[in-house]
Amino acid sequence: MKNTKVGLIDDHQLINDALAAMVNGFEGYTVVLQAFNGEDMIAKLKTHEEEPDIILLDVNMPLMNGFETAAWLTANKPLINLLALSMNDDDISLIKMMRSGCKGYLLKESSNNELKKALDEVMTKGYYYNEFVTGKLIHTLNRNDDALLAPARLNEKETEFLKMACTEMTYKDIAAKMFVSERTIDGYRDSLFDKLHIKTRVGLVLYAIKQGIVQL
Repeated sequence: MKNTKVGLIDDHQLINDALAAMVNGFEGYTVVLQAFNGEDMIAKLKTHEEEPDIILLDVNMPLMNGFETAAWLTANKPLINLLALSMNDDDISLIKMMRSGCKGYLLKESSNNELKKALDEVMTKGYYYNEFVTGKLIHTLNRNDDALLAPARLNEKETEFLKMACTEMTYKDIAAKMFVSERTIDGYRDSLFDKLHIKTRVGLVLYAIKQGIVQL
């Protein structure tokens, strides 16, 4: 079994250490890096030998908060998966973190089992949507959002990819289904990100539902 390397960003020492102990207890996961805010993480990434495969990221932190940190990591370290872990249960925090590049959003009151499941699914599927996240996304869809309402011209392949991106298939699965390479799938995804001014798969799903391309 491949050992997945984990990074932690939380400004509370006790929570940071407790998370490290918990994650190190999961089979197949090892904490290789701990930081207390975004600036601290960036500094450590520049000198650390082992780069995390996934980072658990708090929202409220001094100096460089979760939104800023997620945006920086998405732009500069796109191969690192991001999973938000926060006390905040409001719509704005969730949507902003997802749009900044997070593949899932967990509350700190979540159980050990849910954290393990979230880590597993982000690493295998590329995202993790629990009932909390799904409920917040549906609530957001019920509000007016000019960015999501703006139409865009998509070609046939982009539309086909978008529909599949709204399922539980991984990008590798989609490539096999469309009989193209994974690199081509990356091209479709990046093209949609650019056209729709979206940064994450969650954003693609929201757009597809809002435009009636897929149905809930």
